Amino acid sequence: MLSTFSKLLRNENGATAIEYGLIAALIAVAAVTVMGTVGTNLSTTFNTVANKL
Repeated sequence: MLSTFSKLLRNENGATAIEYGLIAALIAVAAVTVMGTVGTNLSTTFNTVANKL
C-alpha cells in the first residue's frame, strides 16, 4: 500500500496535463484580447474612411 501511494505521488502525468491546459487557456485569453482590440481599431479605421468618402 505504501509503495502504491509513493508511486502516485511521483507520477507527474496529471500535473503536466494541467500545466498544458493552463498554458492553452492563457494563450486563448491573450488571443481573444488582442483580436478584440484589433477588431475595434479596424472598425474605427473603416468608419473614418467611410465618413471621409
